[in-house]
Amino acid sequence: MNTSNFSFRYKLLFLLALLLVRGTGTRAQQKTVIAFGSCNNQDEPQPLWPAIVAAAPDLWVWLGDNIYADTQNMDTLTHKYNRQLHQPGYQALLQTAAVTGTWDDHDFGYNDADATFARKAESQQLFLDFMGVPAQDPVRKQEGIYRSYTLGSGKQKIKVLLLDGRYHLDPFNELFGLYLPNFEGDILGEAQWQWLEKELTNSNAQVHIIASGMQVLPNGHAYSSWSAYPKARQRLLQLLENTHPANPILLSGDRHVGELAKIELAGYRQPVYEITSSGMTHHRQPSRGGNRYRVGEQVGALNFGILTIDWAAPQPTMTMQIRGVENKALLEQKITLETTSEAIQ
Repeated sequence: MNTSNFSFRYKLLFLLALLLVRGTGTRAQQKTVIAFGSCNNQDEPQPLWPAIVAAAPDLWVWLGDNIYADTQNMDTLTHKYNRQLHQPGYQALLQTAAVTGTWDDHDFGYNDADATFARKAESQQLFLDFMGVPAQDPVRKQEGIYRSYTLGSGKQKIKVLLLDGRYHLDPFNELFGLYLPNFEGDILGEAQWQWLEKELTNSNAQVHIIASGMQVLPNGHAYSSWSAYPKARQRLLQLLENTHPANPILLSGDRHVGELAKIELAGYRQPVYEITSSGMTHHRQPSRGGNRYRVGEQVGALNFGILTIDWAAPQPTMTMQIRGVENKALLEQKITLETTSEAIQ
């Protein structure tokens, strides 16, 4: 027996088997699951994590108030991040899903904190530490945590655009706890606007998820939201119409209720939706008014959000859900994704 030939054949068979295994692992997925949530107090019970882990998301997106720091002391902020990072339920999620996200006022600094927050550069680094962003990542050197995250490839490419609505936020016009319109005020800052336009222009992603700490569409309530900055809100919606990214969907938090909203934008055959998931450790009672764009009723219970994209259908679909502690849908909307040649190049 020629042992050298046997050894060669064995190695060849091993390499072929390895290639087959790797090929199987890189085949197109049948579904992509993205989970998200906001308003999570590190010192309160966190009963949603088992349901979130059971939903088996590919990606978890934090939508702000990921902890309640409410401090200008960076040692206190570090301690609170570490407390959340080592929370057992959250640790279980970290073992099974990728994590990304943005912030809102309570984890940025304190209630209603804006561009005038003196410790914002230091806070940015601690937030990025919590998110596990590498020390050499370019976001470490820019002013603000805005960045993009890509999931999947080819005809299943999803782009998650994480907006920073605090670092460059002009102060609110506030009166007796209500937020009056700051007609000339901005939210993102010019550098972030330019980045966002570049990310959306000629993007070949099939789905574009735009994550904001504050609600974008609702404009009938006097709480903090993009509606308090009408010029910035209109600029964002106009940017979507001008750049026309495939299948945009807005995610938001902050309100301590779950909610679904939609708006008609030029160039899209179906409405653009916003799904608000809040809060994870505390909530308020739902209200009937305050959002003429609302679809269905508000959810006044602890909740998290789920996007399930079914790629196997002849025309891919997306199911948007707000779920509770039992991992059952409390609010649901299913849409058919628009497929364009530009989106699948």
